[in-house]
Amino acid sequence: MNDRYDAGAADHGADQYELVGYDEYGQPVYRQVRPQQSQQQTYDPYAQQTQQYDQGYGYDPYAQQGTQPPAYDYGAYDPYATGSHQGGGPAPGTAHDPYGRTTAAEATGRQPHAEQAAQQTAHIPQQTAHIPQQAGPAHGQEAPAEPQREYHTEQFAFVEEPDANSEDVIDWLKFTENRTERREEARRRSRSRIVALAVVLALVAAGGVGYLWYAGKLPGVSSDGSATGTATAAGAQKRDVIVVHLHDIKGDGTATALLVDNTTTQRGTTVLLPNSLALTSDDGTTTTLAKSVEDDGSDGTRDALDTVLGTDIEGTWRLDTPYLQNLVDLVGNIDVDTDTDVPDPAAKKKGTAPLVNKGREQTLSGKMAVAYATYRAPGEAQDAQLERFGQVLQSVLRKLSSDPQAATTTIQTLQQILDPSLTDKDLGTFLAGLSDLAKGGDFKTDLLPVRSDGTLSARTGAGIVRNVLGGTAKSPDKDAAVSVSVQNATGVADNTEKARVVLLNGGFTFLEGGTGTARATSQVVYADAAGKANATEVAKTLGLPAGSVTKGKVSGSADVSVVLGQDYKPSSD
Repeated sequence: MNDRYDAGAADHGADQYELVGYDEYGQPVYRQVRPQQSQQQTYDPYAQQTQQYDQGYGYDPYAQQGTQPPAYDYGAYDPYATGSHQGGGPAPGTAHDPYGRTTAAEATGRQPHAEQAAQQTAHIPQQTAHIPQQAGPAHGQEAPAEPQREYHTEQFAFVEEPDANSEDVIDWLKFTENRTERREEARRRSRSRIVALAVVLALVAAGGVGYLWYAGKLPGVSSDGSATGTATAAGAQKRDVIVVHLHDIKGDGTATALLVDNTTTQRGTTVLLPNSLALTSDDGTTTTLAKSVEDDGSDGTRDALDTVLGTDIEGTWRLDTPYLQNLVDLVGNIDVDTDTDVPDPAAKKKGTAPLVNKGREQTLSGKMAVAYATYRAPGEAQDAQLERFGQVLQSVLRKLSSDPQAATTTIQTLQQILDPSLTDKDLGTFLAGLSDLAKGGDFKTDLLPVRSDGTLSARTGAGIVRNVLGGTAKSPDKDAAVSVSVQNATGVADNTEKARVVLLNGGFTFLEGGTGTARATSQVVYADAAGKANATEVAKTLGLPAGSVTKGKVSGSADVSVVLGQDYKPSSD
C-alpha cells in the first residue's frame, strides 16, 4: 500500500491536493484544489520571488508575484520520512519543501520544475490520489471522490502562536529573580550593619580603655600599682597632701593619716601611718611617729614625714575627738561596716549593751563614731585601731558636701583653731574635692606597712610611697637608734606587743626575742661599759627598776637585751 499521491494523476483528471499545514500530532494536512488548465510554465530559479502565504496556512517558496501557485508533485512525498521509493531507493523526484525535506530541484541539480514533472509522469504508474491518513483504495479501483471540506483557522495550532502558560513562566521567573535580589540586598544590608556595629563597639572599647588608663583604673596599670615603668609617670603626677592627727583627749593617744588628692589621675587616698613609723627628730636622733607628735608638735612631725616619705605635705589638720564628734553630727551621721562591738565608755556596769554593734552599714552618730575610731581591744595591735579611724574618715568624706563653699562653712562651724599653714577656706576646698571622689568611688584607704623596727622596706617604697605619695622612702639609719631585743617571760603573750610600742615610742629599735620560761623578775643586759647608759635608758622606758640592769652576753646583733619577767607592768600606751 502506498500513501503517496500519484504524481501523474493530474494528467488524467484526478483530484489534486495541496499541503496546508500540520495537525497537533505533527502529521501533514492537505486540502483538495480544483483542476487547472494545463499550463506549462518555466521555472526560473533566478527569478525574484516574494514570500506569500496561501490564506495564512503555509509558505509557498515557488510563488511568483501576480501568478497562481504551480501544481505540486505530491507523488514524491513520503509523509513518514522513510527515505524509500517504490523502487527501494530515494525517489528521483524527492523535493525539500519549506519544512526541511529535499526538493526535486536539489535532487536533480536544480532542473526546471516542468521538466522534472514530465520525467516523473513518464516513469511512475498512475494511482488515485488520497490523503495519507486514510486507507488507500483497492487495487484497480478508483477512490471515490470525497466531499470538499471547509477548514477554519481555529482548528490549527501554529508554532508562532504564544502559549498561554508562557506568561505564567515569565511571571514566575521575574518573581524568583526579584525575590533572590531582595534576599541578596537584605544580606548586604545585614553585613553592612554588622560591620558598622563592630566598628562602633571597637571605638567604644578603645575609648573605655583609654579613659581607664587615663584615670588610673586599668587593672595592672593603675596609679597605685607597682608595675614596672610606672615610677616616672607616678612621680610626674600632681598631688595635694595634708596630714591629719586624731588626738584622743581621754585616752591620751594619737592616730595619724595622710589625705592625698591626686589631681592628675582624679583619685583620692587615705594613707594610714602606724605610730611605730621611725622618724628623725629635730636633734638628729631616731624617734617614732607617736613620740614625734607628742614632743615635736605639728611642724616638726610634718618635716620628719617629708624626710622619710619624700613628700611635700602642705598642711596639718589636728582633729581632737570632740571636733570629730561635732563634724559627724554636722554631716548627718555616717554609715560604716564595723568589724567589732565597741562598749560604751560611759557604762559603769558589766553586761551593758555595746555602744557600737558589729555589722554592715551601721549608722553612727558623732559619739559612736569617736568611740569606734579610737577603740583598741586588749592585746590588739595599734594598726587595727588605725584602720577603724580610716573607715570613719572615708565615711565622713562621703557625707560632706562636694561644694567648696558649703564644705568651708562646715569647717568654720567647728570653730577650730587650725594650723597657720592651713586656713578654713583651703581645708574646706580640699575636703570638698576628696568628697566628690569618695562619692564617685574613686577613693580608697591604704595602710603603710612598716617593719618591726619601724623602718620601711624597699617593697613599701616602690608601692605606696612611690605610686600613691609620689615620694621616695628613706628610713633613718638603724645604727643611729639603739636596738633592743625583747624576750617575753611574763606568761602573758600580749606583753611583747606592748613593750614593742613603748620602745618604739621611746626612739629605740625593737627586735623580737621570742618567748621564754616564765620568771619572776625582769633583766636588762648590756655587752660593754659603753652600752650601760643605753641599758639604763631602756629599763627606764619600760618601767623596770634600775637594779634590773646588768652586764652580760647580748643575744644577736642587739645593743641591749631585755628579758621581761612577771614584775613588768605595761603602761596604758
